[in-house]
Amino acid sequence: MPELTEQQALTLATQGDKQAFGFLYDKYAGRIYNYIYYRTGSNQDAEDLTSRVFFRAMRHISNYTDRGVPFSAWLYRIAHNLVANWHRDSSRRQEVELEDGYRASDSDEHPETALEESEEQNALLVLIRKLPEERQQLLILKFVEHMSNADIGQIMDRTEGAIKSLYHRTLLSLREKISKSSSAQASLDVLGEPPEGEA
Repeated sequence: MPELTEQQALTLATQGDKQAFGFLYDKYAGRIYNYIYYRTGSNQDAEDLTSRVFFRAMRHISNYTDRGVPFSAWLYRIAHNLVANWHRDSSRRQEVELEDGYRASDSDEHPETALEESEEQNALLVLIRKLPEERQQLLILKFVEHMSNADIGQIMDRTEGAIKSLYHRTLLSLREKISKSSSAQASLDVLGEPPEGEA
């Protein structure tokens, strides 16, 4: 299909064009998968839930209305709802598969150093998964998806100021948990300092 802008693909997809929807799928499937993986810790469940996100989006795309919020925010909201249902289903709860979480870099660093860093990052990931759902979502959107506070606000249906405040409270809470878990201490640096003056 010729090169489309996202807006053109979205317009065609709402009119039932499956190729246009495929264009949107190709653009966002990887990002939605990553988001779900970091929320569930399971490759299999992330693949299953990603499929469900796009199946649900395809079923309802004809009702999609552009209200000034990015299409991606709509997809993330669908993903968030499906992940919330997944977590509520206690029969599906399981230990997270950390070995597929963070991977060592391709640099020339010493294997023992890479292993220590990987263990610290995995310990941090375990602590993050113990946070309340909305705080997990915030950290994943910020540090896995590299989104701005404004974009996160659109997905979580909050103001940019509310996101900054939630981020500040989340970092303080996480730092407190990490102070009790030395195995995650070094990898907290990736989250940065809490913003000054935020409450």
